[in-house]
Amino acid sequence: MQAIHTMQTTRPATADRGAEGAEGARPLPRPWPSGGPSGAPGAPAEVTVVIAGGDPVFRMGLAALFGPLPGLSVVAEAATVAEAVAAVERHGPRVVVMDLRPGAGTESGIEGTRRLRRLRPATAVLVMAGEDDDALFACLRAGVLGYLLRSASGTEVERAVRAVANGELLLGPGPAGRVAARVAGLSAGCSAPVPFGLTRREHEVLDLVARGLDNRAIALKLTLSQKTVRNHVSNILMKIGAAGRPEAIVRAREAGLGRTG
Repeated sequence: MQAIHTMQTTRPATADRGAEGAEGARPLPRPWPSGGPSGAPGAPAEVTVVIAGGDPVFRMGLAALFGPLPGLSVVAEAATVAEAVAAVERHGPRVVVMDLRPGAGTESGIEGTRRLRRLRPATAVLVMAGEDDDALFACLRAGVLGYLLRSASGTEVERAVRAVANGELLLGPGPAGRVAARVAGLSAGCSAPVPFGLTRREHEVLDLVARGLDNRAIALKLTLSQKTVRNHVSNILMKIGAAGRPEAIVRAREAGLGRTG
């Protein structure tokens, strides 16, 4: 997020370490009382935000961006999913801005998003990630309201935070285009339909399943973890309506997948 990182030197001072949550999330002081900068009756409710991400530059850049904005307040930062969960439990923010890259913990941003949505459905999650169709659609299934690329400008990020705080779905231009293509039954950038409405990665995994490869062999071939492959296979079975791997192989081969020639 180049447009944001340049502002990191103006990061607001964090609260005293003694006020930290049980999981280490760092509460930050609010620039004005709850109810907006003016405090006037009927003023729009303050948009409280938790910033979650393993990259400290990401957190510092967003904190510096949000600090001077009227009606928007960062109440905590979290380096891991566990800290984000603790911060949400403590502060009940309106928005969590989540960097999809995992932090020091073992839990991915997508898994963390699912946890946060179950914990507090009223809190909107805005994800910032790279150009990854699998991540995009996994996040939408997990219930995020916003998805931006990390290269988004500060203005785009601010607009997205305010939109999701109001319950609006907001996707950056690139992600929105890929969603539109998928809804139309097309893979992004291709004219051929993707069988069963799978993502490109799921299509690759199913093709290898149809060739008879097990999860370990698929993980090695695609340079993925076996856990990620298991998750893909589970999603594939659900999407194609297969009761198990043998039925998935049959359906995939009927669709022309699994050919080695």
